[in-house]
Amino acid sequence: MEREGVRAWYVIHTYSGYENKVKMNLEKKVASQGLGDVIFDVVVPMHTETEVKDGKKKVVQRKVFPGYVLVNMIVNNYSWYVVRNTQGVTGFVGSEKDPIPLTQEEADRILKSPQEDSDGLSGKFKVNDRVHINSALFGDYIATVKEIDNSKGRVVVLIEGKPISLTFDQVEKV
Repeated sequence: MEREGVRAWYVIHTYSGYENKVKMNLEKKVASQGLGDVIFDVVVPMHTETEVKDGKKKVVQRKVFPGYVLVNMIVNNYSWYVVRNTQGVTGFVGSEKDPIPLTQEEADRILKSPQEDSDGLSGKFKVNDRVHINSALFGDYIATVKEIDNSKGRVVVLIEGKPISLTFDQVEKV
């Protein structure tokens, strides 16, 4: 019996560490088998984090749900079979034969690109904001934000007319 579903986001379970490979393999299958009318998008949800390693801040991409990939698709017998039999896929979340789609609210919440990184500092500053520098190296200065690089967790401020690049945690809004 041919199932005809509605277009929705489904969650597939993969071997841990194979999420990007599953995404690539599934996208290749969609292209080679002409399935673009039933499998629309394959996403490995990621978020940006700032981590400190050896005293240096580094911005890294992390999987939001390790071991899972989201697929925007219409589930029918063939599309289900193609996804289920992609190398690295262990199954759909929900009933194996009848996968349960995410609600639109759940999908939107997972897929939106986060405006703040894990330490909650990104998006805190705007150009021309006045900030207090709390780094011992620069003493007790009030400066003006001239540039913001959320991906690197840095701001460029002017101190006595000179641009200085600082990390988000070295400044606080006045």
